[in-house]
Amino acid sequence: MAVSRDKIPGPVSDGRAYSLIILLGACLIWYVAGNRTTNHMVLPTFQSVVCAFFEALTSKEILLNLAITMRRVLLGFSYAFCIGAPIGLLMGYSNAANKALSPFINSARQVPVMAWVPLAIIWFGLGDGPTVFLIAFTGVFTMIINTINAVQDIDRNYYHAARSLGATRWQVIRDVVLPGSFPGIFTGGRLAIGLGWMSVI
Repeated sequence: MAVSRDKIPGPVSDGRAYSLIILLGACLIWYVAGNRTTNHMVLPTFQSVVCAFFEALTSKEILLNLAITMRRVLLGFSYAFCIGAPIGLLMGYSNAANKALSPFINSARQVPVMAWVPLAIIWFGLGDGPTVFLIAFTGVFTMIINTINAVQDIDRNYYHAARSLGATRWQVIRDVVLPGSFPGIFTGGRLAIGLGWMSVI
């Protein structure tokens, strides 16, 4: 009996082996190009970067700065999640809320994040405040949009079935909207934390 390609076990079936081959090939190209380049400010050698990486792992100053950055990203992401998810649930479930809030959400999310830097410094001063604000700002709209889409993608038959069984609005939200929107909320959170890393300044 023949085995289909999508059921073949092992790393080849999910592409991990190909990723490893590409990574090794890129490192080899880097090694050769770096050793043939005379100006190492343009392209440092592969071995020097590897040595610097392992030295950084033992540097208390770098580890401390990494911990500070991690704290800022997680704090900003927490704000984005706690603000964006409820607003997205409200806008996804209520057409009236969606129509009322959409103009403000769409207007604010079109502004480049760097344009908020001066205002963030004025509002929060120097330190963690502006960075946390910018991380939260970039992530909150991703959370809102993904949550709205998740709620609106729930099959309407689930609403009808819940209401036909006598469920109240709160019970519909608790038993239909929240469980059905979890995948979209988690996807929005994953994208938001990625955008948060890009907003660290």
